Amino acid sequence: MLAVLSVLFSGLIFGIGLSLAGMLDPTKVTSFLNILGKWDPSLGFVMLGGIIVTTFGYFFIFKRGKPLFEKDFDLPKKQKIDKSLIIGSALFGIGWGLAGLCPGPVIASLAFDPFGMFLFLLVMVIGLKFGNVINKLL
Repeated sequence: MLAVLSVLFSGLIFGIGLSLAGMLDPTKVTSFLNILGKWDPSLGFVMLGGIIVTTFGYFFIFKRGKPLFEKDFDLPKKQKIDKSLIIGSALFGIGWGLAGLCPGPVIASLAFDPFGMFLFLLVMVIGLKFGNVINKLL
């Protein structure tokens, strides 16, 4: 039960943070990428804040030896940079840059634009399934 409450609380904090920082607005992302036009550096500050908090958080959390509500840390086993990672990262970046949307803000935006964000999520799930098929071919 505490593990579920921890996840819910983390999601709530994440959603509030995205909303307060204005990151639910896709133009924040596209304006950040528009370095030759009307550039908006605010996404960079949000990313930097996330990196700083996560760095300190990991430092203290990994000193514990194990998570509070699980037996072990759930860390990636694969550490090799391969073709699949590079292609997937590039496609994610292209999609994020074109739409100004990525999964976290889309889920948080369901509260404000349920129809549009649901459509995005539906197509994203189709893309995830298609990506699994392609990944097996690589």
